[in-house]
Amino acid sequence: MTLTAAKIIWLLGCIAWWAIRYPHQRRSRKTAIASSTQKPLERVLLGISFSGLFLVPLFYVITQQPKFASYAFQPVLAWLGAALFVVTLYLFYAVHRDLGRSWSVTLELRDKHALITHGVYRYVRHPMYSAFWMWAIAQALLLPNWLAGLSGIAGFGTLYFCRVRNEERMMQAAFGAEYEDYAARTKRIIPGIY
Repeated sequence: MTLTAAKIIWLLGCIAWWAIRYPHQRRSRKTAIASSTQKPLERVLLGISFSGLFLVPLFYVITQQPKFASYAFQPVLAWLGAALFVVTLYLFYAVHRDLGRSWSVTLELRDKHALITHGVYRYVRHPMYSAFWMWAIAQALLLPNWLAGLSGIAGFGTLYFCRVRNEERMMQAAFGAEYEDYAARTKRIIPGIY
């Protein structure tokens, strides 16, 4: 694998992610919001995550900048990153399929929102976050630049650590004991570990 191929794989992964997400985003807009805990900070966090997972690496892919942060390209790491990105995209697809009309990009509950515990949700409470962590790691393996490669981990990590507890509080308030039981038997993002 070459550096150019690794950059193309990263870009194709981003396009595939958008193709998976777009129909669900359109459908989501048509489903009424029952409650929202969205605060101005939510938009800032989403912007930070988007910058780290897309804008900063895109700038690097197009311009090769910042050159001072680049290091030697390792084909083996890029192959691992490509394989991880494929798994990531499958997980994104499965999560969206399992959530159906209960999906939202922000902290919202939709009309007739259901607590999803089937599919990939049998194993972890937040498989969408698992997928984004995998994307961030794949990006770091594909792009040999300390800033562009690691910006996904920093950007998404900021969103994750500032948001996950609020999301769990929202779900506990909405579903009570049912969510507490579900949380007791599942981990957050890594099956059986965390």
